[in-house]
Amino acid sequence: MITEIAQIDVKPGTEKDFEAAVAKARPLFLRAKGGKGFELHKSIEKPQRYRLVAKWETLENHTVDFRGSEDFTAWRALVGPYFASPPEVEHTETVLTTAD
Repeated sequence: MITEIAQIDVKPGTEKDFEAAVAKARPLFLRAKGGKGFELHKSIEKPQRYRLVAKWETLENHTVDFRGSEDFTAWRALVGPYFASPPEVEHTETVLTTAD
């Protein structure tokens, strides 16, 4: 399982519109090949900063399958207008957990 972490800074005053756009885009992630869902987190200290945490079966499910799809184009059309700068994206894999 791969975790995608995208740090997204939005334009001041567009936070609620951005959140609504992400909610509208939910089906795009749910039907993505290898997609296992996502969470959107908002920073308390920096309210214009979000982290989108998405789960993928494989790295390629995100970087090739999703990013090369029409759904990715639709995602960017929905949320891109709110970006203050390009998102910073990284991928991680779990090496330790407290869960049984």
